[in-house]
Amino acid sequence: MADKPTVTQAMIQAYDEYTHLTLDRRGFMNKLTKLAGSGAAAAAIAPLLAANSAKAAIIPEDDPRVATSDVRFLGTTGVMGGYLAIPAFATDRVPGIIVVHENRGLNDHIRDIARRLALEGYAALAVDFLSPLGGTPADEDTAREMVSELKPDETVANAVAARAWLAGHPRSTDRVAAIGFCWGGGLVNELAVADPDLRAGIVYYGRQPDINDVPKIRAAMLLHYAGLDERINSGLQAYSSALRTHDKVFAVHVYPRVNHAFNNDTSAARYSKPAADLAWTRTLAFLKGTMF
Repeated sequence: MADKPTVTQAMIQAYDEYTHLTLDRRGFMNKLTKLAGSGAAAAAIAPLLAANSAKAAIIPEDDPRVATSDVRFLGTTGVMGGYLAIPAFATDRVPGIIVVHENRGLNDHIRDIARRLALEGYAALAVDFLSPLGGTPADEDTAREMVSELKPDETVANAVAARAWLAGHPRSTDRVAAIGFCWGGGLVNELAVADPDLRAGIVYYGRQPDINDVPKIRAAMLLHYAGLDERINSGLQAYSSALRTHDKVFAVHVYPRVNHAFNNDTSAARYSKPAADLAWTRTLAFLKGTMF
């Protein structure tokens, strides 16, 4: 059996530059080739850095404990799409939670997270925030390009509409939280600023809001950040200080020696099971303390 290629921090940083900043696909592969020593090595390493949708399902789509459906609701830009997962055998209404995807759009990994939350007793709505542009495409590079075309104010307004729709759903209570990852984590921060009826916000390595807007936040906030994620963490100290200064209910956890996207179990190089498991345990405890 061939040895597994070695993935270095410089390679992970190059991938982050490609997926979040200005490096294009060709530039990324050129840089990766130099770092790996050959084109063949780069070709073997690239899939380890990217997400693998084939590994997305921890909770199978047909798990009888979860009832799922594709849904539509009216947002500020028109009809929005989403994926709703609810506990199949719940006899009472349950708290709701909006699940906000990464910059890859609504994919199988995010649908799986919605099912995981449904098993914990929540009505989980994974929103396709690319709906105004026709919905999430199969190609991740195209999805990232589309995310960059979204208008921030309209996207936040669509998130507020999603929260309101879920609060009025017959299977959900009016207590609605939001959880987001990467781009979605940043959107949860912005949603907390914009929506006084959001009960709780859970942010995984998301961009921080303008600290001047922190006084507007009413939701309890749980913030998960990766210790090696210098780009995103640059505003974390100021954000935490502002939350503390304005007496907001919040907790922040920085997980040492792990990378951006450490929770994404479909990405072999960046996923950290110990950090992901600890963050998930903290997330569930936080939700239980704020939603019931």
